[in-house]
Amino acid sequence: MPAIVTSSVFPKLSEPLGLFGGTFDPVHFGHLRLAEEAIAHLALGGVRWIPAGQPPHRGIPQVTAGQRLDMVRRATAGNPQFFVDASEVEASEPSYTVHTLERLRRELGDRQQLVLLVGADAFAGLSTWHRWRDVFALAHVAVSHRPGFPVEMASLPHALAAEFNARRLADASALRTSPHGGIVTFAMTQLAISATQIRKLLANGLSARYLLPDDVLDYIQIHSLYRNA
Repeated sequence: MPAIVTSSVFPKLSEPLGLFGGTFDPVHFGHLRLAEEAIAHLALGGVRWIPAGQPPHRGIPQVTAGQRLDMVRRATAGNPQFFVDASEVEASEPSYTVHTLERLRRELGDRQQLVLLVGADAFAGLSTWHRWRDVFALAHVAVSHRPGFPVEMASLPHALAAEFNARRLADASALRTSPHGGIVTFAMTQLAISATQIRKLLANGLSARYLLPDDVLDYIQIHSLYRNA
C-alpha cells in the first residue's frame, strides 16, 4: 500500500477552492466523483475535503472520527487536486458548517473564492442548518444534481427558494467575480451508491467491492468496521 502523506500546510490557489464536508461514513465513489466533476464543471483549483468530527444533524457514527478521516485520506491520496482538512475531526465542538467557513476565512483571507459543494438533497435542507444565511456571506454554494433533474425553486422551503432565486449565477465563470454569495448548479454523473447501502452490506457480511476504493475497503476489513456485533 502506498504511503499516505498529509500536510497541515495547504497550497494557496488563484482559482476558486471547493469545500466538501460530510460524515464520509464511509467515503465512496459517489463522493469522489462529485468532487472530481465539481473541479471540471466549476473550474476549481482543487477541493478541500473536511470530514465532520461530531456531525450535529445525525446520530453518532458507528466508527470513530479518526477512522473516517483515515479512510478519506486513503481515498483521496492519488489526486493532487484533493486536500484533506482534519480540523473538524480534531475539534472538540460539533461540526457546524458556518463555523468551519469562518475558520477558513481567517486562514485564507477575504479574497479567496470559496465554493461549498453540496448535493441537491442536502441543499434542500439548508434552511435547517445553524446560521444558514451566514453561509452566503462566507462562500458560494454549488449544488450538484442528477442529469435532467435540475434544482427547482418549487421544491425548496420558501425562505431558501427566495435566496436561490436572488443568488443564482448564470454560469460557473461568475464564481470568480466575488469571493462568496452566489449559488450555482451543475449536473453530475449519477452513481446509485450510498454510505447507508455500504454499511448494510458490510453489516450482513456481503461484498461492497466496486462501491468504494480498494484502499478504503482494505482499511475497513483490517479494522473490522461496520460489522454487526
